[in-house]
Amino acid sequence: MRRPKSNPGSALRERLAGGGRAVGTIVKLPSDEVIDVIAGAGFDFAMVDLEHSQLAEGEALRLLRHGFALGFPLVARIATVDARLINRLLEAGASGIQLSTIRRVEQVRDLIAASRYAPAGRRSVSLNHPVAGYGAVALTDAVRAEPPLLVGQIETAETEDPIDRIAAAGVDVLFAGTVDITVDAGFDAERVAGRVKAIRAAADAAGLPFGAYAANPEGLPDGVHYAVVSRNLSLLRAAAARIREASDHAG
Repeated sequence: MRRPKSNPGSALRERLAGGGRAVGTIVKLPSDEVIDVIAGAGFDFAMVDLEHSQLAEGEALRLLRHGFALGFPLVARIATVDARLINRLLEAGASGIQLSTIRRVEQVRDLIAASRYAPAGRRSVSLNHPVAGYGAVALTDAVRAEPPLLVGQIETAETEDPIDRIAAAGVDVLFAGTVDITVDAGFDAERVAGRVKAIRAAADAAGLPFGAYAANPEGLPDGVHYAVVSRNLSLLRAAAARIREASDHAG
């Protein structure tokens, strides 16, 4: 029987485990060429956004299959734990799942259950998908393959359970959603900075990589290893604006 294809997420996991920084950006456009460009530009991964984008599920699945075929890690961001959706995302080739707006330990436990095969979880088993070679991979190899990277996103000024308990519940990365934290904290810069610092401290205490979003590299908090910088739409808009401005001064 054929062995499982190498998981593109293995390199991402190893980079983070070794204390290195992995830099990605957010994908909101349903084009395979976007993945080609991001991978070719040297990013370490990209986040396919099913929370804040116009991507339909089928479009997101196609992007994930393309990334898997390229050997380029793609993390799918979702707003809630939907076991069936998570299974489809992973079967399409997602290297990881990023769950936003985590407030409770129970959410992490549900995410783990939905993304792990028994006995570690309750993920449903099928071999008729790209990651299992459409049945070419042995069942035992498929279910024993490396599990997906799980990213827990904290994006509120307060959580129902303490952050340290959430960090210790089983995620692989603890992520600060800085934009939502800023709004939830009433645009109080000192309060936002304190919240981000607390999330980083919880990650450090749990031995987890700390992740965060920023519109540009200069805005990343200290100590970030899983760095999400900008979005493909913003990158396109900025490039278009620069070219338009330069055209006014040309000739």
